[in-house]
Amino acid sequence: PTTTRVMFTIVVNFDWEVRHLDVSNAFVHWDLQENVYMKQPLGFEIESQNDRPLVCKLHKAIYGLKQAARAWFSKVKAVVFEVIKKQEETKQQELTTKAAEFKAMHAQAEAERQRVVYEEQKKLAQQQAQIKSQMAKYEDELARKRMQAENEHQRARNQELVKMQEESSMRQEAARRATEEMIQAQRRQTEREKAEIERETIKVRAMAEAEGRAHEAKLAEDVNRRMLVERANAEREKWVAAINTTFDQIGGGLRAILTDQNKLVVAVGGVTALAAGVYTTREGARVIWSYVDRILGQPSLIRESSRGKYPWSGLFSRGLSTFSLRGVNKSSVSPNGNSFGDVILHPSLQRRIEQLANATANTKAHQAPFRNMLFYGPPGTGKTMAARELARKSGLDYALMTGGDVAPLGSQAVTKIHQLFDWAKKSNRGLLLFIDEADAFLCERNKTYMSEAQRSALNALLFRTGDQSKDIVLALATNRPGDLDSAVADRIDEVLEFPLPGEEERFKLLKLYLNKYIAQAGARKPGLFSHLFKKQQKQIEIKGLNDDVIKEAASKTEGFSGREIAKLMAGVQAAVYGSEDCVLDANLFREVVDYKVAKHQQRKKLALAEGKVA
Repeated sequence: PTTTRVMFTIVVNFDWEVRHLDVSNAFVHWDLQENVYMKQPLGFEIESQNDRPLVCKLHKAIYGLKQAARAWFSKVKAVVFEVIKKQEETKQQELTTKAAEFKAMHAQAEAERQRVVYEEQKKLAQQQAQIKSQMAKYEDELARKRMQAENEHQRARNQELVKMQEESSMRQEAARRATEEMIQAQRRQTEREKAEIERETIKVRAMAEAEGRAHEAKLAEDVNRRMLVERANAEREKWVAAINTTFDQIGGGLRAILTDQNKLVVAVGGVTALAAGVYTTREGARVIWSYVDRILGQPSLIRESSRGKYPWSGLFSRGLSTFSLRGVNKSSVSPNGNSFGDVILHPSLQRRIEQLANATANTKAHQAPFRNMLFYGPPGTGKTMAARELARKSGLDYALMTGGDVAPLGSQAVTKIHQLFDWAKKSNRGLLLFIDEADAFLCERNKTYMSEAQRSALNALLFRTGDQSKDIVLALATNRPGDLDSAVADRIDEVLEFPLPGEEERFKLLKLYLNKYIAQAGARKPGLFSHLFKKQQKQIEIKGLNDDVIKEAASKTEGFSGREIAKLMAGVQAAVYGSEDCVLDANLFREVVDYKVAKHQQRKKLALAEGKVA
């Protein structure tokens, strides 16, 4: 069996093909696991489909294989020896490799053992360090507790010492106070005795002086009486002589006039001519002045105007105002960041007014017709001030009238309206005619309570504003735009609503009027002689009034108009002047604001109640 294994190992190793076996034909193809076809003695044959004897099991053909092995052994003996030698060398190499692997494994095991020992030593060192750290912490804790106990003991001792010192100081202070009280009592007693002695001395001295003055007065009384009598007699004689002389002169003149007829006629004629001349001059001057005033003067309906009352009277003032406006325009932005000066409006409304001002200025420059405007909103929201600023920024003159002045004119209203428009057209720069409370005489003509004079005045204004004008900008202001006549509304080109200021606008208004009425109060320099005739205004000191307090006031004053905020700050100024030290602090400011807010709410309730009753 060993020989057979070796032989087949060689055959398989060199990939030999067996073609012929001893005794019988045996064909071995490739692997021993394949079928082997051979011819054997009886008892070994097996029927097959291809008429060839088939031995299915290898051990049944073992005889032929053994015979074949013997035949081939002599041929392959040298080869087998080399193979066996190579196998032995291979085994030696494998043993050497295994020995090297064993050594490597042993070295690796030794390295692992060294690593484990190192890890153990490292863990031991860490445990020792941890134990030392814990011991150090424990010792530190013991030291801190010991120091804390010592500190507590020292603190207790210090407290006892301080208590003893305080008790000693209190005893000393009590003794000092008792001694001081005794000294003060003795000093007061001494001062009382001294004052008593001084009072007695003053009393004795006053009595002596009174007795002396009484004695001197008694001695001088006769002399003074005699001097007064002589002086009075001299004055009486002087006045009697002057009166007699005057009456003698007057009597002589009257006798001369009465006795001489020519002198009497001349005297009576002179007195009559003098009286007639005085009366004629006075009445003539009044008539001439009224005529000049009617032709050249400012109409009586105008309450305020940037033009002078007479053409020549406005030259100097207009030049001065132009010079001042140049300085104003260079710094037209007020300290509150507003380009409209003291006019605080909603940003969108302010931008709209600035656009209208620029459009109006360009319209005048290009000789185009002006656009009429309507300002409406609650009272005190800045309509009149906005009209002034609009006229100033557009370079126009402005004139202000009120609708309530038209009704008292009666039948003269039409004439005054025409005089007003004639006067306005004489402005070379163009004029913005602002009619405040326009609903007072421009209301609907169908209302029954409208008088004939008011109806005529309205018709006159409608006649003068029927066409677009290149000289006059008509600006109407009203609290009730629905009451205006439809023809008046038809002549309006721009409609601007002036709402109540919001919280941000109220904050700016409060700061504006705080600076105007409080910070700048008393800061104006007096004139050269004003301190001789007027009491100098005291400057107000502001303490603790910051932006947060002003923002709080702005939040509280919801529903206030600009005029109400100005009155509120005037009330704050009055409250400051009513105090002793003239100082404004946050508490006084809040007090006045709360009072004004309560009054405002009360007025609103009364207005609502009256509306419900009506």
